[in-house]
Amino acid sequence: MKFLAQEIPGVMDHQFTPEILKTEAAQAWKLYQDGIIREMYFRADRHEAIFLLECASLEEAQVTLASLPLVQKGLIAFDIAPLIPYDGFARLFHNDT
Repeated sequence: MKFLAQEIPGVMDHQFTPEILKTEAAQAWKLYQDGIIREMYFRADRHEAIFLLECASLEEAQVTLASLPLVQKGLIAFDIAPLIPYDGFARLFHNDT
């Protein structure tokens, strides 16, 4: 199942040290290589992370994000939303007669 994880704002950039950011990047890279994090972005209008995750459950998505060093140190948190396929195209094929 896919999950959208969006960073919840609240921590100032000066709280992130180069060391913790490098450790964070290494863990994100591992999760990407493992096929759990499928896509990673920063918002263009502010520096907040957005991940697209592939996990079996919401609990797995929460555990996955909890493995990130910035989450472990309480510097970031995520709002996690489960995603389902868009079914709106079915309207194109619905017979109204």
